[in-house]
Amino acid sequence: MAEGGVSGGTPVTFSKSGVSLRGSWSCSWDSLLKITREKYVKKIIFLNVLWTFLAVGLMSCIGLEPIQKREEIYGKAASLIHQSYAARQIWPGETWKVFLNASDPDGDMKNIVCTIDQAGVGTYPVSITKISEANQKQFSGYVYLNTQSIDDLDFVTLTLTVHIQDKAGHYSEPAIFPLLLSGTSLQEPPPPGVFQEVSLGPIMIQLRTIRDDGGPFDRGLFFRGRSPFGH
Repeated sequence: MAEGGVSGGTPVTFSKSGVSLRGSWSCSWDSLLKITREKYVKKIIFLNVLWTFLAVGLMSCIGLEPIQKREEIYGKAASLIHQSYAARQIWPGETWKVFLNASDPDGDMKNIVCTIDQAGVGTYPVSITKISEANQKQFSGYVYLNTQSIDDLDFVTLTLTVHIQDKAGHYSEPAIFPLLLSGTSLQEPPPPGVFQEVSLGPIMIQLRTIRDDGGPFDRGLFFRGRSPFGH
């Protein structure tokens, strides 16, 4: 043990157990460490519990529950695209209509998921169009892609792939549609009486050409509909 002093203050004693301010108050390092350790442990436990609740809530909101749990709620059947049609050639500037007849035995169709591969440009970001509640069991109608009436899109070729996603996370088999934009061909309508002329929503992708200088994230937009790829 050793003694020291503070000029004009209380004498200080240094020992293995801590620091003692004689005549005023005493404080043990062991006690301080114990209190600090307990507070730290409680804070860690609280944060772990908080993050657990947040993670569970987030997964529930965005549909990341285990597939078994979602199948218990929504069913195990995947959606089916029974019939589909789209013209193989259109004028640049025309609105391309892609017709679909689809259903789901569980009645939980959620999104129409579209991707486009374009020669010379690559693959655009996915477009997700929300299926309205009234159409989640079955629907007949079309999604549509707006094109620009510019010369650089003349003779552009692309391939559209369409899936139906349900709330359990299942995807239908793909429907695939090739397209040539050409100033020599008008868009041919679907066979009569097969599809309803009802808009299901846009394919939110803006076509580009190999002359465009924008980055890859400018090539398409995520579309979540007017009401929720989310619940």
